[in-house]
Amino acid sequence: MSDTQSEAKRPGWFQRLKSGLSRSSSRLTEGLMAILVKRKLDGDTLQEIEDLLIEADLGPTTAARLSSELGASRFGKEVTDIEVRTFLADRVATLLAPVALPLSIETAAKPFVVLVVGVNGVGKTTTIGKLAQRLRAEGKRVMMAAGDTFRAAAVAQLAIWAERTGAPIVRKEEGADPAALAYEALERARREGMDVLLIDTAGRLHNKAGLMEELAKIVRVLKKLDPSAPHSTLLVLDATTGQNALRQVETFRELVAVNGLVVTKLDGSAKGGVLVALAERFKLPVHAIGVGETADDLQPFDPAEFARSLMGLS
Repeated sequence: MSDTQSEAKRPGWFQRLKSGLSRSSSRLTEGLMAILVKRKLDGDTLQEIEDLLIEADLGPTTAARLSSELGASRFGKEVTDIEVRTFLADRVATLLAPVALPLSIETAAKPFVVLVVGVNGVGKTTTIGKLAQRLRAEGKRVMMAAGDTFRAAAVAQLAIWAERTGAPIVRKEEGADPAALAYEALERARREGMDVLLIDTAGRLHNKAGLMEELAKIVRVLKKLDPSAPHSTLLVLDATTGQNALRQVETFRELVAVNGLVVTKLDGSAKGGVLVALAERFKLPVHAIGVGETADDLQPFDPAEFARSLMGLS
């Protein structure tokens, strides 16, 4: 079978998202069906719905708000689980809409420097590769910098993406100074007229002081060449970690000026609701979400699609 035929047989993005979020949505769907069997929407029912939303990782603040809005709209009435799921999906989409912002590459900055941070194992390197492929498809000249010099596997993985996308890569020997590598990468990207420079970083949170010093040094040396760099600092989060993702945002915002999120591995998680909790708490732009391993599985974040998928609606 050719690549074209194989791609044609792949389900569309919405279907892949819905399938990816099925573990999250089935928990909500089954829970709501059990709660709403021949019951009017009273205080006890609303409390059960609020508890269910908290269990689905939407967070206590969001769960309380949604159940309160549901009560204000339907209290004392008989409702079906479909009605409730539709109501919740609409409210979740409205809540998420302000943070659904694609990564904007400003042409005034050449290159536009994107610093990618996150703990080990969340999919930083893969996200950089997928971003590179997407940006290259848009006609942009992209360079990658393998700044996680402490993990040979991360450098090797980024090199594979460089070969796959045709984007040049700057790398050094294992254990090299990440800040020196970032400086060299920006020098070369400017010299070669690149539009975008994507910089990978280490994520060893067990040594927070060391990581803080390392990230601060990377930012400091970048600013020697371009006082406005990095132009975007993306934090990559793994949806399977659930509420721990909130703690990671707090930690990395102490280390560096995070101004955008990418949420990966929504296809392997029953904790997809955490994205709603992130939006409610931090108001940071969610540039993209991932539901698989291929470049096509990282897509700009659409709040309506996500909300309907989370609630198991077609």
